Amino acid sequence: MPGRGTTDAIFALRQLCEKYKRVHKDLHMVFVDLEKAYDRVPREVLWWALKMKGMPGKYVRLVRAMYRASRTCVRSAAGTTGSIDVAVGLHQGSALSPYLFLLIMDALTSDLQDEAPWCMLFADDIVLVGEEGIEVQSRLTGWQRRLESVGLKISRSKTEYLCCDFGGLSSPVPMSLDGAILPICSDVKYLGSLIQGDGGIDRAVQHRINAGWMKWRQVTATTCDPRMPIRLKGKIYKSIIRPVVMYGSECWAVKKKDENRLHANEMRMLRWMCGVTRMDKIRNEYIRGSLKVAPVVEKVRGSRLAWFGHVMRRNESHVTKRVLNMNVEGHTGRGRPNKRWIDCVKSDMRMKGVSMEMTADREEWNKKIYCADPR
Repeated sequence: MPGRGTTDAIFALRQLCEKYKRVHKDLHMVFVDLEKAYDRVPREVLWWALKMKGMPGKYVRLVRAMYRASRTCVRSAAGTTGSIDVAVGLHQGSALSPYLFLLIMDALTSDLQDEAPWCMLFADDIVLVGEEGIEVQSRLTGWQRRLESVGLKISRSKTEYLCCDFGGLSSPVPMSLDGAILPICSDVKYLGSLIQGDGGIDRAVQHRINAGWMKWRQVTATTCDPRMPIRLKGKIYKSIIRPVVMYGSECWAVKKKDENRLHANEMRMLRWMCGVTRMDKIRNEYIRGSLKVAPVVEKVRGSRLAWFGHVMRRNESHVTKRVLNMNVEGHTGRGRPNKRWIDCVKSDMRMKGVSMEMTADREEWNKKIYCADPR
């Protein structure tokens, strides 16, 4: 997905799930994992890819010079080995390696790539999506043959199959690689966000809350130290912990129970920072005012509206705009339909007093929807 970030890919998958779930049609997704992707790239394939993509000869010679006479050694408790020639793989830690890998993947698979969101590549993360399991299996086999013909290898244990059985009538089609059946997952972690097979976000929200607590433990010596200024604790929370919890929240179609969980989790963290409990009967507003922290639910609304404005300002051919405007044939069935992301956006716009036409002016839109922390 050239020129796009992780949020674009996550948004595209969530919108696909949402739209197919609404009309009770199944989706099949295979998340392909390459085994030691950077370490397995043959140098001959690298030179071929640079030539195929029309890289100027001067730059090709520079890259060749970087990889000429590459050597390494192994250091252990028993000592250090002699120098070992390295004739395969990309340099680890080099700023150039990700770009070279993208060139290789694009040159190798350009004829296999379907239009996003049915096929999405983000670095070494590959997602194949389709309405029919047999079709996805056929595409997976084609990708396997192409990649493994040049020395790359698809991991049999880490490649995952997500069957979104929204219709409730069909059973998952077994996906395999060389006879090895892929595990059928109820949810898959993709680019740091949890994609659920049922199209919901409840486990995704809990996953981000858990990630926030993991980050909390890394800074707990500061946030729970009574000698630290309360304003400094608030700044640490806003700059380190809250962004982890909110990662990917722009794409969530949140329900009231999800907002309650986010609110309760945040207040638990803030009370611990202040060294108080609910038994002390100190109001939430006072704690937020002391730390200068706005409610996380309001911040999520602001980020969702900011992303909506970003999508609306894009051209019609962009993947995010296409999935947002996509119409999937089918019937919604009886009962109340599931809450959609666009329903959340419309509710947010009513609360902020803004309209869809205002998204064209980025500066004015962001000024209207921004949720600032107290000063």
